[in-house]
Amino acid sequence: MENNTSKQTKLHVKKGDTVMVISGNAKGKTGVIKQVIVEKSRAIVEGANLQTKHVKPSAGNPQGGIEKREGSIHISNLMVVENGKPVRTGRKVNEQGKLQRYSKVTGKFIA
Repeated sequence: MENNTSKQTKLHVKKGDTVMVISGNAKGKTGVIKQVIVEKSRAIVEGANLQTKHVKPSAGNPQGGIEKREGSIHISNLMVVENGKPVRTGRKVNEQGKLQRYSKVTGKFIA
């Protein structure tokens, strides 16, 4: 019998972070994370991994057409950007005793 309760995992990125894509077709692009899909460990980055979607005509959009949408990118292919450069992140205890992300390059906490 399979247990369906999944343990919540901590990721090194979150919504609103500025990140750089470090591999794949969108390599080198920088953008802000619009959405994080925790179950699949993927994120949607603004302006990166654009895909073409054919839209059928509907009542709201009688013309239909082709539109560009951002596709999701696996979070292992993303690095948080600090001062314009991608940095590795870790977690350490802050002044309040909570675990918080920090930059391994500068040692400063990431908001």
